[in-house]
Order: sequence, then C-alpha cells, then structure tokens
Amino acid sequence: MPLHSRVNRQNTSTLVSLLGLLAFLAISFAVAGFGSIWSISQVNGWYASANKAAWSPPNAVFGPVWTILYTLMSIAAWLVWRQRHAQDVRRALTLYVVQLVLNCLWTPLFFGAYPLIGATALWLSLAVIGALDVLVALTLLTFLRHSRSAAALFVPYLLWVLFATTLNAAVVIFAV
Repeated sequence: MPLHSRVNRQNTSTLVSLLGLLAFLAISFAVAGFGSIWSISQVNGWYASANKAAWSPPNAVFGPVWTILYTLMSIAAWLVWRQRHAQDVRRALTLYVVQLVLNCLWTPLFFGAYPLIGATALWLSLAVIGALDVLVALTLLTFLRHSRSAAALFVPYLLWVLFATTLNAAVVIFAV
C-alpha cells in the first residue's frame, strides 16, 4: 500500500474519531441545556423555599459539577464507540443512550412538574432517578468490558447520581 494511501486512511480515521467525540459532547450538552431550562427557572422558585437535606450543596455547585460530568460521560461513551466493531458495543451504547434519556427526563419532572402536580412530581422524579442509578451502574459495568478508562470516567457520574438520589429523597420526605 502506498504511503499516501495509509496517511489518507489515517487522517480519515482521525477525523471520524474527532467527529464522533464532538457528537457525543453535543448530545450531552444538549441534554444539559434542556435540563438547565427547567432547573434555572425553578431554583429561585419553589425549590428556593423547599426543605432540603442538610448535606445539599449550594445551588452554584450544580452547574460546574454537571458540566464536568457531561464531559466525562461523553469521553467515556466515545472511548467505547471507538471500538464500535467489537462485540457488545451496541448494547453498551444503547444503555448509555437510555440512561441519558432518563437523565434528560428527571430535571423537568423534578423542577418543572412540581408546580403543576405537587408532591407527585417529586415521587415520580425519585422513581426516575432510582432507575437512572441502576442504568448508570449497568452502563459503567458494560463500559468496563470495553475500556477501563471509560468505566473509570463514569464512576464520578454514578457517585453524583447516587448523591442526587439522596437529595431527591430528602425533598420528598420533607414535602410529605
């Protein structure tokens, strides 16, 4: 194979890989943007006066933490996607997409639905985040089969979602 063919193939592969990473980042930050529409509108609304857990961080912490987490999640998914011809990658990425959908649903349910349906929204959001806990753990374990780095990048997300579950549960308990 001539050298220029190998170089062109390598450049194409690098470009495809870079575009894949950008796509994962774009999707994750679209989810983040959608969620922020709902949370920003209510952080100074009903949520400001809600009884929260003593361990609840200041509202200013959430934006930077989620920005870091969405970036790590995207890189993790991209690392797995780069092995897209390997067995079981489709399952791993399907789990990733499903957990991302649940992640996307939680914020409007918790923040946006509460003014409309009250405590029912908090209970439903607790069920969604509980399912999200399970799916994030399954995604992490599935990613581990393909890339230790991808699984390691998912650990902070799992820990934060578990922490967020305790915050959601506390708001539910205090609202009852």
